[in-house]
Amino acid sequence: MSVTVRIPTPLRGFTSGTGEVSADAATVQDALREVVETYPDLRPHLYDEDGNLRNFVNAYLNEEDVRSLDGESTQVSEGDVITIVPSIAGGVTADGTTKSQSLPDLSREELQRYSRHLIMPEVGVEGQKKLKAARVLMVGAGGLGSPLGLYLAAAGVGTIGIVDSDVVDETNLQRQLLHGTKDVGRSKLESAKERLEDVNPGVRVEPHELRLSSDNAMEVLEPYDIVVDGTDNFPTRYLVNDACVLLGKPNVYGSIFRFEGQVSVFDASQGPCYRCLFREPPPPGLVPSCAEGGVLGVLPGIIGSLQALETIKLILGKGDSLVGRLLLFDALAMEWRELKLRKNHDCPVCGDEPTVTELIDYLEFCGVPEYEEEASAANGVPEISPGDLQARLQRGERLRIIDVREPHEWDIANLEPLGAELIPLGELPERMADLDSTQEIVLHCRSGARSAQALELLQGAGFERLWNLEGGILKWQEDVDPSLPRY
Repeated sequence: MSVTVRIPTPLRGFTSGTGEVSADAATVQDALREVVETYPDLRPHLYDEDGNLRNFVNAYLNEEDVRSLDGESTQVSEGDVITIVPSIAGGVTADGTTKSQSLPDLSREELQRYSRHLIMPEVGVEGQKKLKAARVLMVGAGGLGSPLGLYLAAAGVGTIGIVDSDVVDETNLQRQLLHGTKDVGRSKLESAKERLEDVNPGVRVEPHELRLSSDNAMEVLEPYDIVVDGTDNFPTRYLVNDACVLLGKPNVYGSIFRFEGQVSVFDASQGPCYRCLFREPPPPGLVPSCAEGGVLGVLPGIIGSLQALETIKLILGKGDSLVGRLLLFDALAMEWRELKLRKNHDCPVCGDEPTVTELIDYLEFCGVPEYEEEASAANGVPEISPGDLQARLQRGERLRIIDVREPHEWDIANLEPLGAELIPLGELPERMADLDSTQEIVLHCRSGARSAQALELLQGAGFERLWNLEGGILKWQEDVDPSLPRY
């Protein structure tokens, strides 16, 4: 049978950019095996060392999760489509009412401000009062949080909590519309609060300037009706999911990467949670972040707006929510797909016999050291600081510098004047023969994660005289050469 296997953007770097692969197969397993035989670099991203499909990768046959069918043994028919879906980075009842039994009145000014809502029978005065009474927590004031916060404030959601501990950086301005050029270097919470209160002075903004952790998550999330996940890392994503399940709160999920986005609503009281979809996170560094892989600036505007829409629908108790559904968006193809999600009765958090009944150490769960500077030491990756590398080069020591970023990143900034060579990480296995194992090699990327992967790959091939440039070209720019552009 001829079937089509769809490759998501995060994995296309291992299929020479190909988004769809045709396979002649009788089962889902046959199709996936044929794809990894054609593109062997893709294999470790789909299968573990024992040949089993990784827990953070799901396969869908048309719109059905194969786990609810016969797994990889599911038979396929002519023209079927197999979609690979990897993981990328209380108070509201089914009818949308909040904890409060009495709804606040609307002032004359509010009646005028929300008049376009009030004339809609699906909203009306009663619905607008529900919006005013609602308490929504945004986890993150970045790319997804920007459209989300703006539309929730404009809609009249009475209380908007924001969790963020970051400051505004120039690289944020391409997509994070809550912040402007004047806000660079400023707390994102201060910038977001000022912007949202300008959009709607009647909205109460509650800032939580902290890094969400197992120690504070339950206390922070508890007062809110709905939690909206705008995070960009797996430890916080699993933390938010588990806290929402334990507290009985809906979790409006969104994620983005390059040209693709995902949206869903996880509510364990009605359907699956995030862990039902992705039981385990990918190993650190296997899935690139937006900082490493990039994201089209308009994409978080689309996905964040959908999160705002789903949040408003939950508050109003109107329409069909995305509970039990995963919406996929491909901006390049301008294509939407919807996949069915089912509750996993063996889920460790929301299953019939949960084993996770309190928050755990999510950094450990995701394999992420508590502090980034400990990461390389914990993984046995030898590092060299930019200052030490500069000193050794100035002494005339013979070091070979290999840049494992992509060509478009090299074009932005590179260390070519120091003799650096470009060998993208995806090409490294095929170009090992170009390297001399007796020579001392310094590997670098943007911030150090991909070059650490490259170093471990070379170590496995027998190379010993290896260094990973601490902090990548960003730290080189910060410590040694400020004239280099940052990105």
